[in-house]
Amino acid sequence: MTHTLYEFDSRRHTRTVQDQHTISVLVDNKPGVLARVAGLFARRGYNIESLAVSITDDPNVSRMTIVVNGDETIVEQITKQLHKQIDVSKVQDYIGVPIVARELALIKVNAEVRDRGAIMQLVDVFRGRIIDMSDKTFVIELTGAGDKIDAFEKLVEPYGVRELVRTGRIAMSRGPRSL
Repeated sequence: MTHTLYEFDSRRHTRTVQDQHTISVLVDNKPGVLARVAGLFARRGYNIESLAVSITDDPNVSRMTIVVNGDETIVEQITKQLHKQIDVSKVQDYIGVPIVARELALIKVNAEVRDRGAIMQLVDVFRGRIIDMSDKTFVIELTGAGDKIDAFEKLVEPYGVRELVRTGRIAMSRGPRSL
């Protein structure tokens, strides 16, 4: 599936549009496979925008969800190269396939007493959770589409984002179809 990403180019102070493609890859769960797949992208000069990897229901298989920028020709080249890898069993390019996609973010925000109510309201509106509190900070857990997380981050910036970590996109096709 093609996603449109709006980025802010700080050098030009303008927004740019890029096509993002989501690819899922089933690989053998053994040492070195991740490095070989990432190396394939690097050798060909393709930047990985996000990469999420984890074991599947089969302990011998891992699933990679890779997000790359580029047109369909570039994505087609990438998927052909992935199919050639010995440790790769399946590759799914989600172009034209309806998917469910999510990211997870943990965001540590300054939370002074006077700001806590407003921050808690934002967390509630975005259906997030405060998973840790200190006398000066909140750690907020938020899941959803990347643009939802981007919007939340922008709204809490005035309070001071101390730390932020995101998983990158994970995805699967809608309906009964499986990888």
